[in-house]
Amino acid sequence: MGSYKRYEEYDKPVTAELQGHFEEILRGVGEDVDREGIVKTPERAAKAIQFLTSGYNMDPAKILESAMFDEEYHDMIVVKNIELYSLCEHHILPFFGKAHVAYIPDGRIVGLSKIPRVVDVFARRLQVQERLTHNILECINDTVKPKGVAVVIEAAHMCMMMRGVEKQNSLTTTSGFRGQFEKIETRSEFMRLIGTDLA
Repeated sequence: MGSYKRYEEYDKPVTAELQGHFEEILRGVGEDVDREGIVKTPERAAKAIQFLTSGYNMDPAKILESAMFDEEYHDMIVVKNIELYSLCEHHILPFFGKAHVAYIPDGRIVGLSKIPRVVDVFARRLQVQERLTHNILECINDTVKPKGVAVVIEAAHMCMMMRGVEKQNSLTTTSGFRGQFEKIETRSEFMRLIGTDLA
């Protein structure tokens, strides 16, 4: 019978340190760290948390700069339904949902795949949804320098669903607008294109 081994590259000293911390956490909640199902959990958790916070080691502006092109296109560009997964900085529990991003170029466009990458960079940090929305907005605005930028995020928060108020069907929506999107008619067109009822 063949064996399966997945190769992943992680900082070994950081992984070892985090592994020790997770082991102590498991002991602290009353778990047997030598139990068969748990024995590798501290290492797995150490690697998982590094992946989920890998955005600290990435520069989103450089991602955009790597694929900017001169183009005389002056209409709205929308990338919608971008899946995002992040960790709430208050409880280190997941929140997840979709980001909708639009911009109106001013002589420069950016490769479409770079916008979801920017979303991922900021999402893979300890976050609050409000700041995540602002981070994405300002990065695109400052780097691409378009005529306008809009960001809307709709997300479910496990800290509200699993603990606290335990509301299973609640969604949180945040938005940010710069430049031409501060005009009601432009903002309304964006909202129609992403299919929300927000005004």
